[in-house]
Amino acid sequence: MSPRRSAAEALATRGRILDRAAGIASEEGLDGITIGRLAEELGMSKSGVHKHFGTKESLQLSTLDKAFVDFWHRVVEPALAEPAGLRRLRAVCANSVSYLERPLLPGGCLMTAALSEYDGRPGVVRDAVAEVWSRWRGQLRADLGVAVENGELPDGFDVDQALFEIVAAGLALNAAMQLDRDDAAAGRARRAIERALG
Repeated sequence: MSPRRSAAEALATRGRILDRAAGIASEEGLDGITIGRLAEELGMSKSGVHKHFGTKESLQLSTLDKAFVDFWHRVVEPALAEPAGLRRLRAVCANSVSYLERPLLPGGCLMTAALSEYDGRPGVVRDAVAEVWSRWRGQLRADLGVAVENGELPDGFDVDQALFEIVAAGLALNAAMQLDRDDAAAGRARRAIERALG
């Protein structure tokens, strides 16, 4: 077997492990993923899974990172074609509502699940969850700030309050979709975001 093929197969295996880990974590939390469970479900040896991640913590961090990258590709990157400011912000918010309305994972947004699971716990995984949320809020805050600078939002507009309400709408939407299967929740989230910007 050539080194190139071997590396490609290792990458594919790692991707398969992370796909399954993200599915489990979205429903049961990051603590629900273990090397032994993934090995059993994927028909691999424990050592085969272990060689890709080493520790459960490394597996959790890699799973969170995968979920965030998938979220960023689906929510933020398509909106970057819009000019910075209100147009980009509206595109990002519309994409985030669509992402929560039709989630990639069976348990909804893994970042939201991880926030609830780790917000009160110390440690490396909690710090990674905080970093993911900081990057998401930073993207929203940047476009809110540009919208104020450009005069698209009025002088004195409360960026912090709008940011809080936009994030809250996403959290509420995820909960409504996962707990209640509420098909009207996406419309409520869209209206809440527009009110935050109004």
